[in-house]
Amino acid sequence: MFQSVAHIGFTVSDLEQSVAFYRDVLGLSYLGEMKMSGPETAALFQRQGCEARVAYLQSSDQQAPLVELIQFTDRVAESNTPSLFKTSISELCFTTQDIDAEYAQLKEKGVQFISEPQTFDSTDYGFGKSRAVYFYDPDGNILELIQSM
Repeated sequence: MFQSVAHIGFTVSDLEQSVAFYRDVLGLSYLGEMKMSGPETAALFQRQGCEARVAYLQSSDQQAPLVELIQFTDRVAESNTPSLFKTSISELCFTTQDIDAEYAQLKEKGVQFISEPQTFDSTDYGFGKSRAVYFYDPDGNILELIQSM
């Protein structure tokens, strides 16, 4: 059936701002940008005249899915308040070896967090112990940082 997860996509309001955040703040590698338009794009997104700019970024783990950022250029994207309590993609989660150091560095860079890192013991469920924290990208999309212990 399916082979793998190719990418995780986010619709963003300002592609340059989002690329800068994911590249310069989170440290992902910028792979490039493409433009989408024409009948295939209109059919794919089910919107006549649809045009978009799409950028791809990659973590240092070459096997991880790419992060895809889409800015629709034919009209302003609708904005909503992301929530962990709505049916949708709830978050994009990144792994780290030192969550406290990453948390401190991201706080210094002005990243907004939902809480401080929290510790979880899920060994009774076969998942082990971890520390996790949620934070926001420039459009308010929810991201997570997790450290296995």
